[in-house]
Formats: sequence, structure tokens, C-alpha cells
Amino acid sequence: MAERETWTSRIGFIFAAVGSAVGLGNIWSFPFQTAANGGAAFLVVYLLAVFLIGFPTMMVEFVIGRRGESNPVAAFEKLGYGNWSFTGGLGVFSSLVTLSFYSVVGGWVLSYIAGSVTGGYFGDAGAYFGSVASGPVAIGAHLVFMAITIGIVASGVTDGIERATKVMIPAILVLLVGLAAWATTLEGATAGYEYYLSPDFGVIASNFGSIVPPAMGQAFFTLSLGFSVMIAYSSYLGRDDSLPADGGAIVVVNTLVALLAGFVVFPILFATGGAEGAGGGAGTAFIALAGAFGNLPAGGVIGFVFFAVLLFAALSSSISLLEVPVSYVTENYGVGRRTTALAMGAAIAVIGLPATFGTTWLDFYNDVVFNLLLPISVFLLAIFVGWVADREAIDELGRGSSIGSSFTTAWLWWVRIVVPTVVLMTLWLGLETLYEGLTTGGYF
Repeated sequence: MAERETWTSRIGFIFAAVGSAVGLGNIWSFPFQTAANGGAAFLVVYLLAVFLIGFPTMMVEFVIGRRGESNPVAAFEKLGYGNWSFTGGLGVFSSLVTLSFYSVVGGWVLSYIAGSVTGGYFGDAGAYFGSVASGPVAIGAHLVFMAITIGIVASGVTDGIERATKVMIPAILVLLVGLAAWATTLEGATAGYEYYLSPDFGVIASNFGSIVPPAMGQAFFTLSLGFSVMIAYSSYLGRDDSLPADGGAIVVVNTLVALLAGFVVFPILFATGGAEGAGGGAGTAFIALAGAFGNLPAGGVIGFVFFAVLLFAALSSSISLLEVPVSYVTENYGVGRRTTALAMGAAIAVIGLPATFGTTWLDFYNDVVFNLLLPISVFLLAIFVGWVADREAIDELGRGSSIGSSFTTAWLWWVRIVVPTVVLMTLWLGLETLYEGLTTGGYF
């Protein structure tokens, strides 16, 4: 069997993990989830979810991954708890399902890059979305996006994933900062900032049940938690690296990118009068932005840059979602990486085909992942580390770090009590949302 790959450097791991976290969830989904759920009120709940639940949960996945030094399923077996390997398997399944519809949206981004060059969406943004979101164009773009993802993952951890993310993450940050600086010059930007940054706490109190599930799901999604991605990535990590320091850097950069996306999107929408349609879901998000770019001077250039950022973000996440099932198959069954990446990528592309026939399928896939799969996965991971794993596994958190035992103990009790309680509440509220969508015909 070939020697298992590792990251060539600590910064390589951080870039790869940030790349997994920084994706469509940050730049496309986050601003429009914010618009759909009370503006700054949603932002407050989201930030609390990221730092109070997301960061501790990331440490849970890091501990399992580095201690297990294997793929997300085999890691539990190497830790001596093979009967818990189904938890890693759930993450593998979640990655597979998510990438199947995620790549369809990635295909839309490719179409919008082309539309920025040709001016295809300038005349009628709604009609353009209809022409690329379903049918032959959507299928073709979906397959192209998956082919790019397969090519990167097939090249390996070092030559594929690490090399690609070292280019994409700095590019995302530089381009987003440039766009955010440019957006400050727009007339009407102030109203966008006010909507984005001035929370109405009464909105949180009166809409608690409808804000918490998407905020929590958004936090899990943007940090790549519950997909077993961080278990897989941390399994390639050296023993001397500090898990809390690396995790903190990943969370901070990920959150910075999401906030920057809001500083780009809301000034543009308010400056062009497109804010009212911004919260209507996957389709209206693209339509609102494309319509805004069509009404701006040099809109084609701005649109091209924005959708290029979106493409880098989409790819940096998609390669992590494909790496999870690929690492499982290559290590458990001895199949070559290139063959596995091609076979798994092709299977995922087929699973995603229904989402190329209309956005209702995509909305359904998205809600199943956000409201069901991710909360269950995170809950199980917290229970495993909090109540099942031995102390030797828990102490992995402090290896390579200067943190004391008191920090590890406080983290452990937080994972034992707070994380499962909050996640169970989120799961309950999310199930209500799913049930309502299924019983009222909201999906199909």
C-alpha cells in the first residue's frame, strides 16, 4: 500500500481547511440567508453559533482525525471504537449528498462568469437565470464543475488540494477586499451597511424558531462541520501542530470572508434597488446580483470579478467534499486515488442531476443537509468525544499546544453539555421546517 500523504506545511493545512470552510456558503448563501432571516438579527445569531458551537465542534473533529490518522470511518476503529464508525459514515454520506447539489450551483457560477463576459444577463436577469439554472446548460455546467473538482482531488493531497488552495484562498481574500472597498463608493451603500450591521433584537425574540435553524446550519455548513471533512483533513496533520491555534485561525478567516461578502453584496443591492428580492432563495440570489451588476457602470467587469471569487470559493469547498468519500474508499479498499476520484465524482454527478431540472430539488437537498444530516452528525460527534472516548484521545487537543489542562477540561464539559443541547434544539426546529415543506408542497 502506498505511504499515506501528509500536508507539506502547517500553512498548507490551514489553507486547505480554510478553503473547505470558505465556499458558496460564505459568499453566496450567507448574505442571502441574512437577507431572508432578519438582516443583522441573523448575523448576531450566526456569529454566536460559529464561536460558541462551531469552534468547539471543529476541535472535536480535529481530535478524532489527528488521533485516528485515517479516513473518517476507519478513524473510529483505530481509536478502538469501531461500533461508532457509522458516525464517520454519516459524514461521508453528507459530503456526497451535499456535493451532488453544490456542484449544480457551481455550474451556475461558471455560466455567470460567461454571462459577465458576453453581457448575457444584462438585459433580463430573470430570463438568463432561467436559461442556465435548468436543462442542458445546467447539466453541462454541472458536469464541467465536477470534472474540475475530480481533477484536483485525483492529483492528491499535496499536489492537488494543498497546491490549489494555496492559490485560491489568497485570491479570494484579495479580490473580496477590493470589491468591498469599491462598494463603499456606491450611492446607497450606507443603507446597506445599516441593514447589515444594525440588529433589531426584537426580531430575534419574535422569530427565534425560524432564525436559529438556518443560522446554526449556516455555521456548520460554512465551517464544513458534520461532513467529516475536518476529520479527514486533520488526519494528514503533524503531531506537533496546535489544534486550537489552527482551528482558531480557520474560524476567524472563514468568518472574515463571510462578513466581507456581506460588505460587498448589501451595498450593491441597496445601491441598485435589488434588496427586496435578495432573500427569496437560490434563484433570486443570482437574479438580484446579476440585475444589480447590469445596472452598474462597468457592471460586466465587477460581475466577472465577483463570480470569479465565487468560483474559487466553490472549488475550494467541493474538493474537500469529494476528498471525504475518496479517502474512505482508497484507504479501506485499496483502490487507486485517480480511479476512486473519477468513479466517486461520476456517481455524485449523477445523484445531482435532479437538481439540474429545477430549483425545488436543490432547495430540498439543501434543507435536508442543513436541518437534518448536519445536526445529527454534529450531535453524534459531540456525544462520542464528550462521553465515550477515553482520556488519551481527549488529551490530543493539547498536544503541540501550550494550553493547560483547565482549557481541555472546560472544552470537554462544553462539548458534553452545551453543544448537544443546542444542536438537539436546532434539530427539532429544523425538523419542523422540513415537515412543513413536505406537507404543504413547499418542495415539489
